[in-house]
Amino acid sequence: MSDFIKRALTAVLFVIILLAGINLHPIGFIATFLGIALLATYEFYGLIKKANASPQFVTGMIAVVVLFAAAILHCYCGKIILYQLLLLLVFLTFIIELYRKKDNPFANIAYTIMGVVYVALPFALLIYLVFLNGINHFSPDIVMGIFILIWVNDTGAYLVGVNFGKHRLFERISPKKSWEGSIGGGIATLLTAWGCAYFSQELSLILWISVGLIVAVVGGLGDLVESLFKRSIKVKDSGSMLPGHGGILDRFDAIFIVSPVVYVFLEIVKEFSK
Repeated sequence: MSDFIKRALTAVLFVIILLAGINLHPIGFIATFLGIALLATYEFYGLIKKANASPQFVTGMIAVVVLFAAAILHCYCGKIILYQLLLLLVFLTFIIELYRKKDNPFANIAYTIMGVVYVALPFALLIYLVFLNGINHFSPDIVMGIFILIWVNDTGAYLVGVNFGKHRLFERISPKKSWEGSIGGGIATLLTAWGCAYFSQELSLILWISVGLIVAVVGGLGDLVESLFKRSIKVKDSGSMLPGHGGILDRFDAIFIVSPVVYVFLEIVKEFSK
């Protein structure tokens, strides 16, 4: 099978799974992103081993599941007890490290917690975004819109950058990214955000444009953060789970920063609009 066919098949399957997971049912939504979060966290910990550290795989994976359960319980019942349990689990990580007899214990603890915060938490926050207008109102439009905006931003930046890019954006980390590409991707993203407001009334036009602006600015930074991480441990791709496309982290690098920023922004707006 040629690389092109492999990439095309992987891309089609990836998009189908993601679209179905986001739109069909709340349970499917939660299961989809829990699965992605677990795979991404596992991949992250695998990369960390190349940095001469030994994160606590089992502890981290349990923390991811508890994090999603906490988000679900909080959304449906308003209870935060599982978040309190998660807090205890974080500190339990320190105690577990006492008995592991591994080198670099503090790095092991830090990377274990980082996997949950940097990788899993952004996916868990999507649960709050899909129920932004109440637990009885499943609104996948917002999350779907965020992913569309990220894809448009990436595609626009690539096409403009390839054809017109001359001034490097962050050459130390990503030599191919240009200011021209970033600006082109940002314009395409804002235009798409305007279109999202036309097709979805979950957010107002101003809020959709604001989300588009966040994606245009923060999405590119999320990409650079992941590139910085990979460059620091001297790897090209985060993994090989997606044939022809690298790893899970490579495909969701923007969402790791976009999701928390959009969540906080919309929560602040909701608080001040009461």
